[in-house]
Parts: sequence; C-alpha cells; structure tokens
Amino acid sequence: MKRIAVTRQRTGAPKQEQQKKRPWKPLIMLTLLSGTVVMVLLAAVCAAADLGLMAPSLLKGNMQEWVILDSRPRSEWEAGHLPGAIPFFWESFTRTDARGVMYGSFPPQELAAVLAGMGIDEKTPLVVYGDADSSWGSEGYTVWLLTWLGHKGAIRLLNGGIQSWRGENLPLTRGMGKALPAKARYQVELKPRYIVTTEELQAARGSYTLVDTRSTFEWIKGRIPGAIHIPWEDFHTGKDRHPLSPAELKKLFARHDLDLSRPVVYYCLGGVRSAYAWTVQQLAGLPEARNYKGSWAAWEKRSGR
Repeated sequence: MKRIAVTRQRTGAPKQEQQKKRPWKPLIMLTLLSGTVVMVLLAAVCAAADLGLMAPSLLKGNMQEWVILDSRPRSEWEAGHLPGAIPFFWESFTRTDARGVMYGSFPPQELAAVLAGMGIDEKTPLVVYGDADSSWGSEGYTVWLLTWLGHKGAIRLLNGGIQSWRGENLPLTRGMGKALPAKARYQVELKPRYIVTTEELQAARGSYTLVDTRSTFEWIKGRIPGAIHIPWEDFHTGKDRHPLSPAELKKLFARHDLDLSRPVVYYCLGGVRSAYAWTVQQLAGLPEARNYKGSWAAWEKRSGR
C-alpha cells in the first residue's frame, strides 16, 4: 500500500498545546463514526428484499441461473409451463386454521420445509410467474410470501407472465423434468413489517390507509370501515397483464385520493389478490405497504365485534 504524504500547515502553537485547546475534536470524530456504524447497521436490517421484474427474453438466455416457480393452478401447469418450472399455487400452501379462518398460509417452518424439499434455500435466485387471471394474482402472493419469510436471494416476477412468454414464441413443456436436489434447510427470517394482523387493525385502524382489492360485488356485501375500493385487476394492464409502472400506479392512487403518508394495507378475501397489489407497489418503489394476511376471512371472525 502506498503511503500518502500529508502536508500540515503550522499554526505556530506547539502540537501538545493544540490538542489541549481542542479536546472535543476526537470526541466528535468518535461520535460521527459511531453514528455511521449505527446507520449502516440500520440500513442492513431494514434493507428491502431484492425484488424486480424480468423480461421473458432475459430469462430465456439465463434459465440455468434461476429456479422458476409457476404460481398458476396445477391444472394450468400440467397443460404447459416454462421449462423446469415448479408448481407453486397458493391453494396448495394454505388451510383453514383452528379459528375457522380460511386460506391461512402454512406456518413459516412448514413453508420452509416445503421450499427445502423443492431444492430451494433462502439464497436461491427465483423467478415467479402466473397469468394474472386463473392464478388470481397468486404470482404476487408467492412474491409477498417469500419476502415475508425473509428470502435473501433475488426474486423476479416474469413481466407479462406466461402470456408474454407465449407472445415471444418461447418454448413450453410438460412434466416435472429433472428434479432439483433437496436442500438441507430453508432458513426463515420473518419480516413482520410486510404483514398486519387483525388485532393491529382493530387497535389502530386509523393509522393505515386501507385498500380493498376484492370485486365490486364483494365490496358491496361488506367491507372494513374506512377502506378504499381498488379491484386487484386495476394493478395490471395490457393484453399481457403487465404490473402497472410506477407512473401508472401513481395515477391510479391519485384517482382514488389514496394517502401514502400512512402505511398502505391491502386486503381481499384471503390475502392473495391483495398480495398481488402489494407486489406491484413494492416493484414501483413507492413506500412499503403491508398485506393483511387474514384479510376479510379473518376480519369477519374477529373478536370483540
């Protein structure tokens, strides 16, 4: 390492005297350094997941570098899927819980075991796709679920889903193909800032901007007081159903007078369609949102009504 010579300007006062006159200087430097360390640590703790969109052509040229999850219904996967894609439809990983709330996701450690059995650990680079139709936004649910689990590897949503893949005349296949070797474990590091519970909503409903992503019929039948209605289909656009761009999403929010100064909480019936909306907001780089994990199914069964 080269030594860098530094020329110091003499002030006429002896070195020891200068240090005595400025005893606060080392303390300030130590304080600044300590603050920097704290800021770096906070940034590491609060860093968002590595989320993004991927174009079909880019995936086609780099398929060996990614594990691909097909979030459509199993029957759709069986009819034809991206080469090597593993079926991962939301219904296969949810159940009715002990309180009778439907569509609750498996407990985190159970999900971790499922992922490890698929050859996936927390650092595996993943591409997720669906069709934003028969999947009911399950591709967004998969992205949200992995983010909540604390996935450390890159997560990419295939831009335009399988319809965009087909539109570029890229190959589809049937069957599982070569199985991935099972991983020893998937290490969960839950990120509670991406969810909200029924109890939190009951205690501080006015602290959130609530968005109901269900159909108009469901909305009319009943809703959480104070919620804004934006159907989940409004979060994608075009024949390939691309997620809204940041500019398009801002316009959608502006039309509904949505307040981004408070955390946005999305809900639907079971947290699937709302997770798609959550994913679109995350991809747009807007302030972080939350998905109401139990959604309307849990709200209807809340205690103290």
